[in-house]
Amino acid sequence: MPIPIVNSIASWFLKKRFHQIELFLKYPNEVQNELLFSLLKLSKDTEIGRQFDFDSIKSYKDFNERVPVVNYEGFHPLIERSRNGEQNIFWPRPIKWFAKSSGTTNAQSKFIPVSFESLEDCHYAASKDLLCMYLNNNEDAQLFTGKSLRLGGSKELYKENGTVFGDLSAILIDNMPFWAEFSSTPSNRVSLMSDWETKMQAIVEETIEENVTSLAGVPSWMLVLLNNVLDKTGKDSIFDIWPNLEVYFHGGVSFNPYEEQYKAILPSNKFRYYEIYNASEGFFAIQDQNNSKDLLLMLDYGIFYEFIPMDGYGTETQKVIPLGDVKLNTNYAVVITTNAGLWRYKIGDTIRFVSLSPHRIRVSGRTKHHINAFGEELIIENAEEAFKNVCKRTLSEIVDYTAAPIFMEGKEKGAHEWVIEFKTLPENMPYFEELFDNALKSLNSDYEAKRFNNMTLNKPKIHIGRANLFYDWMRDNNKLGGQHKVPRLSNSRVYMEELLLLNNI
Repeated sequence: MPIPIVNSIASWFLKKRFHQIELFLKYPNEVQNELLFSLLKLSKDTEIGRQFDFDSIKSYKDFNERVPVVNYEGFHPLIERSRNGEQNIFWPRPIKWFAKSSGTTNAQSKFIPVSFESLEDCHYAASKDLLCMYLNNNEDAQLFTGKSLRLGGSKELYKENGTVFGDLSAILIDNMPFWAEFSSTPSNRVSLMSDWETKMQAIVEETIEENVTSLAGVPSWMLVLLNNVLDKTGKDSIFDIWPNLEVYFHGGVSFNPYEEQYKAILPSNKFRYYEIYNASEGFFAIQDQNNSKDLLLMLDYGIFYEFIPMDGYGTETQKVIPLGDVKLNTNYAVVITTNAGLWRYKIGDTIRFVSLSPHRIRVSGRTKHHINAFGEELIIENAEEAFKNVCKRTLSEIVDYTAAPIFMEGKEKGAHEWVIEFKTLPENMPYFEELFDNALKSLNSDYEAKRFNNMTLNKPKIHIGRANLFYDWMRDNNKLGGQHKVPRLSNSRVYMEELLLLNNI
């Protein structure tokens, strides 16, 4: 299809969609409230709807008091019944697909229900909105002159008891219209290869001759792919291979630790980075402005949002609040009710609002991925902002890292232990350690208080990880691929001990 026609179609869709977006921007609480009662009405005759008498819920207060907040473990028995072919348990329409996710805090595989409604009205709708927002902000974009290089954790789909399970990316690829493959690379055949290392080489071979205009995938794994492309071609810049490349759509993990490495192989001030916030459970937020890391919370994808302030999370005083009660710069755990039948489900992420009109957020970490062994409440956002600042000052680059507490023994005080794999080592490691400690103090007052005069915490203990340490650890634990992430912060020493052993420390 000629590019002018494609751009005209995109422009038409853009104008139509922006009218809908303006509705939830202007009336966010009303849109969310209407959505909640639509989901309740639709599901009133399901098993869970009858159990909590959805038909008699007349207010958010009723919903909050009557329907319990759950995690995956609490919802797991209902999901297993659904996977075995039972219907009308938590969603009134048949659930055919289940997105398999290992998660990052639990060895157990999770099977997240994916309904037809969530597929069409959430995941696919978000993909269209992402393009619309990018095109609206960049009228000279030429995305449709080439292909999008997508990198997911896709593996083949498996059928069981009349249902289908696999990576979300595999489900999305399997249900895309046939014409969508023509605008993407690699082919579905390569995308669905099971062995990650074999697939990586196949992607390189299949894409280096294509006209790639955009990238989409998790930053850590996309960086591995791009470095493999450079190794294969002997080039120094990705633009030497794909001169028309203009944007990278990324999500899954924080971009901060990888930003300088991307700029080194994509040396252009015109190149765009657009962030997204999605998961197997749904698509939640999209960067809607150039050169901004703030993400617009999308309020009409069939997801009703609630939030738990982290200062009371998991305690008897824990509060759950709707969107209308959130405040700026407060760390919240996210709770969702969805058009795939997840009811008041804790997804395990934490966010904070940086704007309330419109509702824009930044992802701050995971509810289980923080260190609070001594009351310091160190979160991933603190660590990655500190690394970004210190690496810039020491001209160093980080590949991956993890941290865990060193617990107090007798009179010995506690500390944080870090394993950091560098791409470029700092010239003066003690100076790096001092800067990093001070950066954490400046970003987290609780950490600063515990570090004051070594009152509770001694200075951080940092180990330099050998080359490919984290890649080898992921491979040994069968965690290679786009859906898997290195555990950053943990209150347990399980990951730390495994990595120290693998690093011969």
